[in-house]
Amino acid sequence: MKINTYKLSLIISLILLLTFIYFWFVDDLEAGGIYLITGLVLLAVGVRKHPFFKGFSYTILILAAVSVALYYPQHFIQVGDFQLKALIIPLLQIIMFGMGSQMSLQDFKGVIQSPKAVIIGVLCQFTIMPFVALAMTTSFKFPPEIAAGIILVGASPSGLASNVMSFLAKANVALSVTLTAIATVLAPVLTPLIMQWLVGASIPIDFWNMMLGIMNIVILPIIAGLLFNLFAFGEESVRNKWIQIAGFLAIIILKNSISMVTEHKESIDSLLGFGSDVLWFMGLPMLAAVVFRSTFGTNKSLMEKALSLTSMIGIGVIITVITALGRDNLLEIGGMLILACFLQNMLGYGLGYWCCRLLGIDQKSCRTIALEVGMQNGGLASGIALQMGKVATVGLAPSVFGPLMNITGSSLATWWRGKSD
Repeated sequence: MKINTYKLSLIISLILLLTFIYFWFVDDLEAGGIYLITGLVLLAVGVRKHPFFKGFSYTILILAAVSVALYYPQHFIQVGDFQLKALIIPLLQIIMFGMGSQMSLQDFKGVIQSPKAVIIGVLCQFTIMPFVALAMTTSFKFPPEIAAGIILVGASPSGLASNVMSFLAKANVALSVTLTAIATVLAPVLTPLIMQWLVGASIPIDFWNMMLGIMNIVILPIIAGLLFNLFAFGEESVRNKWIQIAGFLAIIILKNSISMVTEHKESIDSLLGFGSDVLWFMGLPMLAAVVFRSTFGTNKSLMEKALSLTSMIGIGVIITVITALGRDNLLEIGGMLILACFLQNMLGYGLGYWCCRLLGIDQKSCRTIALEVGMQNGGLASGIALQMGKVATVGLAPSVFGPLMNITGSSLATWWRGKSD
């Protein structure tokens, strides 16, 4: 008799998770840890063949990683003399590079094609979520730094996950990509402004430092990705390529000019910083694109698979490290924080959708904007928290919000997929 591996995994995972629940009820959570972790891993394997639940496999693995970090945090804070939190920024930059490499400047043409939906979507993105976050922090009365993390999630732009969910929901994918791109470009200015306005009275917010941090974490890696895409897959004329290169170079000059003025750098240090940015975010991507094209041609599928796997691993590592660093705070207020993030997420979907309906936006675009508003770039928020030196407190809400929004977003997208317009 042939044994179905996936069904067997589900059965064993159910037994292990029930065992964990038993230890929970007898107040011996420490003994139940291994059952919870193993049960979640096997559950992730088991659902991969199910037509509805297979989309949750990765999220379940993230929950398993979070559980490992909660039970054995010492292994995810430091290895020898190396602090693992130092991996967060480079991993985020790789993820943002991957996002940029799947885009081109053509993705911004949606602004011209449907300006009403784009303007409404961006306004909803940077108004609904910050004020919902403020309402959550006021209602739950979290400590200032935990509250700042919730507001930081609300003040962040949407990420790639919203594009995937729009595709699954049969929504307006082109609008989703356009909104994500524009919100990301606006984030270096709007996110620090919102944080300074809503949080500045509770904890110090350095506007310029946060702006530069977002540019380093998001804008420059996306430029690198756009350049890689341009030279590896693009068919633009030489003239258009030079125009884009000049535009990207201007952004790097602007970033280094801001850094020189706000951080009072010497001219030689500014020049070295500028040269480093040009090398890392322009020179190397163009060289890598030429090598990739000469080796693999213009086949995007290999690149997409590699970057998708890298992004999933990177997000898992980031969430695990942040959970380990903030373990004590999370255990103290975890239940309330999960509830607050869930309400913030759901209100983002609901308010985003109905605001657009009231303003006469078509059904598919309403679904798109709802997903854009409700699903935030938790990775960026985590990176900002690290730059603030408060990853164990401000960084907790992003680490909770990320897996949560993937569960709710997948469910909502699947439900919408089965409904007619």
